[in-house]
Amino acid sequence: MVDLRLYQHPILEFKRGRKLRFYFEGKELEAYEGETVAAALLANGIKVLRYAPKTGRPRGFFCAIGKCSSCLMVVDGAPNVRTCIALVKDGMKVGRQRTKGVPREVEQEFRQEKLETDLLIVGGGPAGLSAAITACELGLDCLIVDENPRIGGQLIKQTHKFFGFKDTFAGVRGVKIAEILKERMKALKKAKYFTSSTAVGVYNGKRPIVAVVKENNTLLEVKADKIVVATGAMENHLAFPNNDLPGIYGAGAVQTVMNVYGVKPGNRALIVGAGNVGLILAYQLLQAGVEVAAIVEAMPRVGGYLVHASKVARYGVPIYTRHTIKEAIGREWVEKAVIVQLDESWQPIPGTERELDVDLVCIAVGLSPSCELALQAGAEKAYVPELGGLVAIHNPSLETTVEGLYVAGDASGVEEASTAMIEGQIAAADAALDLNVSASRAKEIKERGFRTLEILRDNPFSERVKKGKEKVFEMAGEEVG
Repeated sequence: MVDLRLYQHPILEFKRGRKLRFYFEGKELEAYEGETVAAALLANGIKVLRYAPKTGRPRGFFCAIGKCSSCLMVVDGAPNVRTCIALVKDGMKVGRQRTKGVPREVEQEFRQEKLETDLLIVGGGPAGLSAAITACELGLDCLIVDENPRIGGQLIKQTHKFFGFKDTFAGVRGVKIAEILKERMKALKKAKYFTSSTAVGVYNGKRPIVAVVKENNTLLEVKADKIVVATGAMENHLAFPNNDLPGIYGAGAVQTVMNVYGVKPGNRALIVGAGNVGLILAYQLLQAGVEVAAIVEAMPRVGGYLVHASKVARYGVPIYTRHTIKEAIGREWVEKAVIVQLDESWQPIPGTERELDVDLVCIAVGLSPSCELALQAGAEKAYVPELGGLVAIHNPSLETTVEGLYVAGDASGVEEASTAMIEGQIAAADAALDLNVSASRAKEIKERGFRTLEILRDNPFSERVKKGKEKVFEMAGEEVG
């Protein structure tokens, strides 16, 4: 029996639930309570989750946070289940999906409920949790909904220590920050949160109604005075031959299965992208016992902090700048990868190809804001490359062109978790100020937040972000500077 779970780690302790049995295409497999279906399958050595309906090509998960369609499978007769965020259950029957999936009757009790709250926050990452804590401390009722089975967003997979200063948890590991924020929120009586719950639409009115599907069996109609969209970001991909093979994962997906669920994602990895994410991931892979064959970076220099690059270099991991992946090789999953050198025009240089024996390719080439819910609600949008792509236009208080609807964190423009936390605080404080709740204190929090953001962004790595934010603020009709 294959078992790719990690049982020893220099930093993390994996507290697994009780042992479960589930069935994959008739074969009985072991899982643990609290694992997702995709993580449990990978732990049992199963990488192919579905086959593309038109081409029949194999597919594995890519994002592991429910934002793409690569992991859709048939679960207990229901098609199109996002197995990267669906928890495995005892006796569950799982099968690969080969068609688009036809909805059919499934014996399941479905309920409808109505809730009201002062502030609804969609997304329970650093921005969402910080917004909730601030809102409740100011006296607002608050509800967080998050479609993942665990709250904390990207923090729950980050084992490195944060930079910054005390207010943004300098010197504290991301996984610990998630625990601290969660406990602070749970201690506040006015705070509630639902996991495995997806906000599917905002329906405008004097007091907007947000439709939320909770745990796949309850439709919630949530009336909220104010809404904060803190839905984070999604992984970018690259175009190259066989880029859809199982074993090619977004960097965050690898961190999820490895650091959250304690499953070894592969034996030998190629990392594409030498920004902070790629460099940090390399070290995390080494901690999990995965060999890192190389890191390739298309830019002429490493994009991340020198401290991260130096750490992986000390472990003998080569970093090739002016290089990229040319193609992946394999039938059902990745078996090899070909890297190639680039010229000054970003074109492959013939004869510089190099073949690497790897079963894991990690794509760490940036993120795009997940602002779909804000746009569906009617917020005006703009493509701002400096912020990661398409964003909802917003003012310095994070309010969009839809009154009472805010974006915060990566949903407002891709940046660091530290700035996401401050943006969450600003959005919540502005909501309280507009509702005339603890107005003087809310104003103070906003002003402190603006000052903190200015300090956090006062470095060369944040120049693009500052430029992007200035563009967005101008579009929102706000004075800049």
